[in-house]
Amino acid sequence: MRVSEIDPSEYNPYYKHYIDLVENIPLLDALSKGLGNTQSFFDNLPKEKWNYRYAEGKWTPKDILQHITDTERVFAYRALYFARSKNADLKGFDENIFAENAMANDRAVEDLLQEHLAVRTSTICLFKNFSQHQFKQIGMANGSNMSVAALGFVICGHEIHHSNIITERYL
Repeated sequence: MRVSEIDPSEYNPYYKHYIDLVENIPLLDALSKGLGNTQSFFDNLPKEKWNYRYAEGKWTPKDILQHITDTERVFAYRALYFARSKNADLKGFDENIFAENAMANDRAVEDLLQEHLAVRTSTICLFKNFSQHQFKQIGMANGSNMSVAALGFVICGHEIHHSNIITERYL
């Protein structure tokens, strides 16, 4: 499954920005490439920037990495749920409440990176075993339709988006 195989009716237009950031390569390749890129990006982030906020109330890079990981968990769960059920209808989640309760800034960078690695490895295993039929399964989350494949590419684009934000506003 590639980005070019996803119809815009398979996701809320809000997610188009994320999907457009992903290369037109197979989803498993995009997930693997994203893992390497994200781990490298955060490994090379200057130590003094990890707790930096570019404005009051904005997240630190630690918060952002935890947000990427938490969001991936939520979206992978949605993909699993949609692939394995019919007429799925899941509630949304509030990323700001998640970030507030994650306490990422109290954690070691190595721990955050290890957690991201574990979650992405699990996500790759999950998506590796979906059939073409399951990739096209659609469920509802937060009031919007979303296909399993679209969720996979949103996961990829979401982490690219946040790496770009850090590059533009934190470095």
